[in-house]
Amino acid sequence: MTRRKDEAAPPATTTIAGGRLPVPALIATLTALVGLIDVITAISHRPTGWTWLGRLIPGMVTQAATGTSVGAGLLLIGLAHGLRRRKQRAWRAALALSGAAVLLDLARGLAVVPAAIDLVPFAVLIATRRRFPAAGDPRTRWRALGALAALAAADLTVGLALIHFRHGSGGLGAHVEHVLAGLAGITGPVRFGRDGDGDLVGAVLLALGALTVGVPGYLALRPATPVAALTAADGTRLRALLTRHGGRDSLGYVALRRDRSVLWSPSGKAAISYRVVGGVALAAGDPIGDPEAWPGAIRPFLDLAAAHAWVPAVLGCGPDGGRAYQRVGLRVLELGDEAVVRTAAFSLDGRAMRGVRQAVARVERAGYTARIDRVADLDPAERAALADRASAWRSCGTERGFSMALGRVGAPEDPDSVVVRAFEDGRLRGLLTFLPWGSDGLSLDAMRRDRTAGNGLTEFLVVALLREAHRLGVTRVSLNFAAFRATLARGERLGATPALRLTRRLLLTASRWFQIESIYRFNAKFDPDWQPRYGCYPTTRDLPRVMLAALRAEALLTRPSLPQPSLPGRRPQPPRTPSGLGSEQPGPAYIASEGGLPGTRASAGNAPAEQPPVTSERVALPTRTGRRREGLHPADGGHFGEGPRSREIQQADDRSSRDSTPHSPHRAARPRRRRAAPDRSPFST
Repeated sequence: MTRRKDEAAPPATTTIAGGRLPVPALIATLTALVGLIDVITAISHRPTGWTWLGRLIPGMVTQAATGTSVGAGLLLIGLAHGLRRRKQRAWRAALALSGAAVLLDLARGLAVVPAAIDLVPFAVLIATRRRFPAAGDPRTRWRALGALAALAAADLTVGLALIHFRHGSGGLGAHVEHVLAGLAGITGPVRFGRDGDGDLVGAVLLALGALTVGVPGYLALRPATPVAALTAADGTRLRALLTRHGGRDSLGYVALRRDRSVLWSPSGKAAISYRVVGGVALAAGDPIGDPEAWPGAIRPFLDLAAAHAWVPAVLGCGPDGGRAYQRVGLRVLELGDEAVVRTAAFSLDGRAMRGVRQAVARVERAGYTARIDRVADLDPAERAALADRASAWRSCGTERGFSMALGRVGAPEDPDSVVVRAFEDGRLRGLLTFLPWGSDGLSLDAMRRDRTAGNGLTEFLVVALLREAHRLGVTRVSLNFAAFRATLARGERLGATPALRLTRRLLLTASRWFQIESIYRFNAKFDPDWQPRYGCYPTTRDLPRVMLAALRAEALLTRPSLPQPSLPGRRPQPPRTPSGLGSEQPGPAYIASEGGLPGTRASAGNAPAEQPPVTSERVALPTRTGRRREGLHPADGGHFGEGPRSREIQQADDRSSRDSTPHSPHRAARPRRRRAAPDRSPFST
């Protein structure tokens, strides 16, 4: 990927507020239209009967020129997208093809009118060459598959039209068979009444077959541009900025993802972490560093996007970052709110916290304990085991998250990250990881759990961390991002307008497939402060493209992959515990016991045995897709439904919690012998 750091940025060719200049779009439309005309005239025109001079051209030449003209027309249509984005490589290719099309028109029987039409884009492209300065995008071999599919569809369409214009015999099945055979240079079953038509159809189909093989082959074999990666030098400089200014944004630490590039301001006091997806340069969160130096990083970011014809966009920035991007011409859209809990004010007392209090009590009575550690306090074997267990609990094969997830768990380069683990009878049953947010804050990153663990485990782990916040020196904890929270909250209030009620109803309907209401309800349990998060984009017409790129970056839309073959007769084996970790003693770690007494030192005698923990990713955007399944983390594609059956189970658990006799914190808790209800938390994996 092309990267920009401290060098001076070239001047932008367009302004963000005013949008792109219309000239490249018009030229792209003209080029595509001329390419379509070339295809139609080549398959419908009979060049040898035009003039006596045209009849002097050998039939072999006219047939080859006709087939090549069809291929050139298809390529001109395909280059229109690159011309619209002002790509210099697309301009060069279109100029060469339009010039070649003029010669091909003359070679297939002095077709003067088509040649004159092809001269129009050729002349226009020469006159407007300065309108196409954009450098190329990062190359990927996936484009070969897309080109193959597009050319295959075009081959079938053009072949059937060609047979129709030449009055071929037989039905549709015979025509399709003839086209498929002709692409490989084989004569098909269709017969033509006029001499030379069969040879012409064969020449055109053979040229199309060569084009269908050649273009995807070139795209597949050309070297791909390396994926964006965070260099060691960039990482060191970013950590220095986060040490001084990391407390401004809870998402600042996510800039250390390994799949992002970094653009620095000339002074080095500010930086923007971004990634290019589908022609969209996506930044996430506020710029990092001194706010006074943010414009020095934002302007080069926009210039870089203009130089490559990328669409600049931002996901999840705060109010300060939104105002900074708005001042340079980007539009700002509220995406939702981030839930921030102030640890000093948090308490389980009161009617408003009854749901959380009952969930925590239920888990404590079942014998669960919590352990809280910094990653720096874990030995390498524990970190490796933690990564393995989190990967095993992930319900999908793709790690999700871009704007709000670090993409790794327990890595030694993140020593200040916090891991909260839940144990039952010495077995690891769930974990949460938190990223540092300045010197006194934590930001929720990854959530993993055993699907067979008890209901309320996520609430139990969150409360365990909040109880131990004073020991960790933490005064604020950022939980999940709740999309469209303000709309959901205002839409259910007394006196809400019909438009708000309708919008809320639509969001509730979408919550059947996306994690919208469930995440909002879960975060609201902890009575947090809501801090808005925004998205930034250039123009309204760019918004669908930005949304698609965001879904791809968050891995909510992924490319299909072939399933891994399994050997017959072999059953999938559960992940094995690394040697020596089956009954590990935690040592002097703080344990939140079933009695709810935080801050107690755990001795070797009562410490829970630990099984391999795991690495996991952070919850990215709450709008996660996936089929409705029990016990799935929203970051892994799960769906949390709050249907009648879910409420019945939850009410039954609440009644049993109220009717049971509370356990004393000074005696061991005896797990109740009953069937465990499925976890209805939206964060279960």
